Amino acid sequence: MTLLQRMADVVGLMATPLRPSHYTELVYPLWSSHRLQARVEGVWDETRDARTLTLRPGRGFRVHRAGQHVRVGVTLDGRRMTRTYSISSSPDRDDGCFTITVKTCEGARVSRFLARDVRPGAFLSVELPQGDFCLPDSTPVRPLFITAGSGITPVMSMLRTLALRDRMPDSVHIHYAPRARDVIFGGELERIAAEHPRYRLRCVYTRDGVSRSASYFTAQQLEELCPDWRERDVWACGPQDLLDALGAHFERAGRPERLHVERFTARVAPLSANAIGGTVHFRRSGLETRADGKKVLLRVAEDAGIGAPHGCRMGVCHTCDATMLAGCVRDIRSGREINEPGTRIQLCVCAAAGDVEIEL
Repeated sequence: MTLLQRMADVVGLMATPLRPSHYTELVYPLWSSHRLQARVEGVWDETRDARTLTLRPGRGFRVHRAGQHVRVGVTLDGRRMTRTYSISSSPDRDDGCFTITVKTCEGARVSRFLARDVRPGAFLSVELPQGDFCLPDSTPVRPLFITAGSGITPVMSMLRTLALRDRMPDSVHIHYAPRARDVIFGGELERIAAEHPRYRLRCVYTRDGVSRSASYFTAQQLEELCPDWRERDVWACGPQDLLDALGAHFERAGRPERLHVERFTARVAPLSANAIGGTVHFRRSGLETRADGKKVLLRVAEDAGIGAPHGCRMGVCHTCDATMLAGCVRDIRSGREINEPGTRIQLCVCAAAGDVEIEL
């Protein structure tokens, strides 16, 4: 054992029950090793309801792959909340920072805080980049990007990376937005299209009264905007209705393997007409509340004042898993009912299907 290791052990004993990292965090949060944090270096309003945050991560962070996402945590009203956001910057940035681009949504407290209230100099907790919504590293592709609203963020990371590396392939990008002024990164997308002729941008405006389509995606529209779509691999990100329509279209065309999808929310199965809710008892918290058969148990817990751990809120990360002690719940993604006591359930994608007791 080296002298440095022995000194570290002594310091660790003196800091018990905390770790030395807890004290260095008080001096400068980015020095912390027990919790990843990032400093807000700058903010930039992309549109009237979307803002880009430039974040400088601390020790232990790793460079992302274009298209990946990161979980970001904030504390609001004394409760710690975590949400997942796609990284919108290229991993080839040379300043050690990355960006997330956040759009405000009704009822989305964390997104509203990040897009409206956070200021440069603030510190946010972050986790390591994750996700496989990425272009292949070596295999040549002719991508078709289909995005809508803030679904453009992971694709923007890809486009910025391809442009920086001067490796833009033959690409078509169909993007949906209400109006031209609502296109996030609109000016930069036009510059990329001007500087890289192999990238063709096709914007569809759904509320300007001019475009041929007043809604997201039709098969005819796809034929018009990208006649060779059958020969391309597709990367799509946006609202659930758009992704569901794309999934059905590619299934009918016999090409489901060509479609790569990134979802912001869980896909929800149709609700049965006789679906019922019930009384939810949170044993550890000692609270009891009524729930309908639609609202997921994570929201039920939060509305009851319980700060349940959570991350993605769409059934991916399993951070919100809890033990169901009794009763029955319904997985909103499949409609399947779960009624085996002792089962670990995902609170963010399960709703009450009768009375239920949860260890929370």
